[in-house]
Amino acid sequence: MARTLKVAAAQLGPVHLNSKREETLARMITLLQQAAEFGAQLVLFPECALTTFFPRHLIKTQEELDTYFEHNDDLLDSPNTKPLFDEAKKLDVDISIGFAERTKEGTGYNTSIYYSVKKNEVIAKYRKVHLPGTKEPFENPDAVNQLEKRYFEIGNLGFKAFRVPDIIPGVLKKGDESKAERNGLGDPIMGMLICNDRRWPEGWRCYGLQGAEVVLCGYNTAGFAPDLWGTQKPMTPQQAEDDAVFHHKLVMQSNSYMNSCFSISAAKAGLEDGKYDLIGGSCITSPEGHVIAEAKGKDDEIVFAEIDLNECRQGMEKTFDFARHRRTEAYGLIVERAGVVEPELL
Repeated sequence: MARTLKVAAAQLGPVHLNSKREETLARMITLLQQAAEFGAQLVLFPECALTTFFPRHLIKTQEELDTYFEHNDDLLDSPNTKPLFDEAKKLDVDISIGFAERTKEGTGYNTSIYYSVKKNEVIAKYRKVHLPGTKEPFENPDAVNQLEKRYFEIGNLGFKAFRVPDIIPGVLKKGDESKAERNGLGDPIMGMLICNDRRWPEGWRCYGLQGAEVVLCGYNTAGFAPDLWGTQKPMTPQQAEDDAVFHHKLVMQSNSYMNSCFSISAAKAGLEDGKYDLIGGSCITSPEGHVIAEAKGKDDEIVFAEIDLNECRQGMEKTFDFARHRRTEAYGLIVERAGVVEPELL
């Protein structure tokens, strides 16, 4: 049985501090319409898609900070997001989008959600676990800051895979006892990561152990941030950006391969606020680790591919058949220890 999906990453060019929400939303709707013209059934938008990437700024008042967060419990009814979901419903296209979430209790999270058109509801939510950077800005006034630890709490929803309903016709459903082998025959299994999460293999493996076939990852990655990354040798901004793009593709390709899944990554890209360069590099990657589609530049752009989820089965059932080959008794340190403890000196 064919289990094919037409998917797209909606890369966004720069969104500035003074960009109006309605203008950004209009750009996102245009991208959604373009993806629909390709035949996309699913469109992924970047991390913190609705605003500039505000964690690079030291924001001094709660009033200003609140303008970057989505406070409405129901995104489908919020004036900041409702037009996007209405258009998705009109076009019959599922969407996943990243945004800054403020809970009823006042807690901030870097969040992404998955909206199912067939259900007309948000069926999954993920909150970013691996928050990079620092809580206080660097002393260097020219540094590119990353203050997510200041504005967000660590995600508390874990890495929970989910099935997307009714996006592929004819798949196996609960209660169908006619098939002895059910793996890889049901509705697509997906997971979500956000930006820095993609660099940490633990999250990917959690999804792999749930049979995830597609991992969605929105991100904002700086092209040049030596204060944040550190450098072993001096680099020009272009060299640093080339390295950042290389590392982005490296983690998407390697983790897709090691967990036998497709991945879709969607960036914000270009020069935000006149000085902060974001790398772009949105791409779609196969379970064999190949980039099968990628962005050509740093502007608003649709990256599209038709994928066959049956391609996940070879890795899941052969090289990375976890049930046969994983040795959990040998991996204790992974959950027992967070930091590095070297062996004693000789």
